[in-house]
Amino acid sequence: MNEYYKDSDLRDILKRTKRIAVVGVSMNEVRPSFYVARYLKLKGFEVVPVNPVHAGKTAFGATVLGSLAQIEGDVDMVDIFRRSEHVPPIVDEALERFPGLQTIWMQIGVRHEEAAKKARARGVDVVMNRCPKIEYQRLFGELRMGGFNTGVISSKL
Repeated sequence: MNEYYKDSDLRDILKRTKRIAVVGVSMNEVRPSFYVARYLKLKGFEVVPVNPVHAGKTAFGATVLGSLAQIEGDVDMVDIFRRSEHVPPIVDEALERFPGLQTIWMQIGVRHEEAAKKARARGVDVVMNRCPKIEYQRLFGELRMGGFNTGVISSKL
């Protein structure tokens, strides 16, 4: 199954997002959850790393938290780096904990239609089986440097 999302919708999500809780972040630099979170931080997003295994450690200038419940304040997006079967309780906690939540984002290979339906019913956008790093690069013209034709016209050299 290949989910379809309009580029304009993905672009709007990434433009409006400021604070992202990354659930399942790894401390291993070669793991996608590490380099995606690091990239998002480098692009100016506030990244809140969440992983009970690494709680208390520092990643990207922030303390890794053990759960979403430990986050002070609100987040705009919850980016999920967990297997699909682990998604429902994460979505439930995010919906309960963050009144300003705008987006649930499930990484490549992660999808859970029932959890997505619950989030959408609460007015939260849901993206499944996509990576915000890849979409950011593709939609804002950065992949061109790697030889990809993004279709995005940019004056950057």
